Amino acid sequence: MTEKLAYLWPEIALFVGTCIVMVIGLSPAREVRRFCAPVTVFCLLIAGLLAVNSPPTAGAMFPNLAPFAKTLIAFVGIGLVLLCTGTADREEEAHLLATGAKFDPLRTMRAEFYAFILFSLTGLMLCASADDLIWMFLALELTSLPTYVMVTLSTKNRKSQEAGVKYFFLGAMGAAIFLYGFALLYGATGSTHLGDIAEHFSTEGISGLAMAGMILALVGVSFKIAAVPMHFYTADVYEGAAAPVSAFLAFVPKAAGFLTIILLVGTLGWRYGEAHGSLPGEVRIVLWVVAALTMTFGNVLAILQTSVKRMLAYSSIAHSGYMLVGVIVGPGDGGFAQNGIAAVLFYLFSYGVMNMGAFAVIACLERRNADGTYREIETVDDLNGLCKTRPVLGWVMVVSAMSLLGMPPLLGFFAKVPLFSSAISAGEITLVIVLGLNSAAAAFYYLRLVYAPMLAEPDPEAEPIESNPYLGRKWAAVASAGGVLLFAAAANAPIGWAARAAEYEPRRATHAEATVIDPASRVEP
Repeated sequence: MTEKLAYLWPEIALFVGTCIVMVIGLSPAREVRRFCAPVTVFCLLIAGLLAVNSPPTAGAMFPNLAPFAKTLIAFVGIGLVLLCTGTADREEEAHLLATGAKFDPLRTMRAEFYAFILFSLTGLMLCASADDLIWMFLALELTSLPTYVMVTLSTKNRKSQEAGVKYFFLGAMGAAIFLYGFALLYGATGSTHLGDIAEHFSTEGISGLAMAGMILALVGVSFKIAAVPMHFYTADVYEGAAAPVSAFLAFVPKAAGFLTIILLVGTLGWRYGEAHGSLPGEVRIVLWVVAALTMTFGNVLAILQTSVKRMLAYSSIAHSGYMLVGVIVGPGDGGFAQNGIAAVLFYLFSYGVMNMGAFAVIACLERRNADGTYREIETVDDLNGLCKTRPVLGWVMVVSAMSLLGMPPLLGFFAKVPLFSSAISAGEITLVIVLGLNSAAAAFYYLRLVYAPMLAEPDPEAEPIESNPYLGRKWAAVASAGGVLLFAAAANAPIGWAARAAEYEPRRATHAEATVIDPASRVEP
């Protein structure tokens, strides 16, 4: 166990940061409490630097996956923390400042909120380095449990409470399903270690019990990525939570789910079918159907929405369907263009960057209630004329929506093309057609998010919209749009690193061989 510390330093850095923000967030001094966000960002920066320099894992099916994934998590996590500024204790801090009342730690949640962010990101990083079913289960739950509370506490209205309860109970059902699948996998193979499971499958074959366990595990984990049939919670939860928390949900559980799916499917290998690189028939069929239904349901339901957050929620479902195509394809034998896993990893990175901008625009705009409190904008019509009234936010929405659509030459285009090329190289022509039709259908609602701020005129009789005072949210919006443009122009570096992270060695991972590679031999980005 001690040898694992060599690649757990990023998680240790985040845990130390969690302890610090739990203390300073309860300080009576307002100036000290305001350091929660900067400390969280600093710890994520340290974790990212440690992840870049962490060694690949010997004996792992994807030895270079963890450094890439953890750096990605830290990078996107910094933007999400900036976006979350002002979510916790806004009314309470304003009350203390206006009245000079005595600080009561029982009435605040700033410490807990930032601690939950770090706990969830720590769990996500642990998912990237999981090599055991028990480790994987604990990492998934550490990722998910804080988000249930974050949703409930993100606003003071009843929608957040309803969303939190719904999210918790459906999340518990998803956890029960994939945990039962893990139990069946253990019963079929006699081990919880992924390397031993992979070795058992390669030597003894895949029994009916093991296949049932794998399918149950994949269905349960599909809750994390909001894939059909575990997608029903998504729109209600995204709508009920504050926009910064919705942005957090759109990336963190999804990334945890896909990392888990890649590691689980990796134990089966992509070389069991008649076509080179294909998955075992039952798993391929399940993933194929889930991918097709997920992208279709997500896009069709997004077209019907008028609420921006519900539209982005269904959009998130559709993007999960796109990425499942890469999982079906597998690592392939060629370069990046034929590597479905590399395409998924790069798409996760791109989605985290471009999706944050759309939610950041919603988080920056609000209306004042009669009692002096504020509420977020809701409908697409609220974005009308934004490029004229608030040019920065308006163009951030335009760039983010066009990138989510996959419009060249933005980042989303370079993220989506490898999914098409890898699926074509694997002979998944029908799935490519479904992917293409859904990408075209998505233009209907993404172009609404482009038309409203660029060309539509604001309604002069509508309630006035204000910009909230939190600069962190505006920085996150600008950083997201800048990232879409920057990484589109310099995509070779993250593409190359994603390709190295997706290198697959199916027979290499056994429990006895699971040691840490010499740091001198690590793969640099």
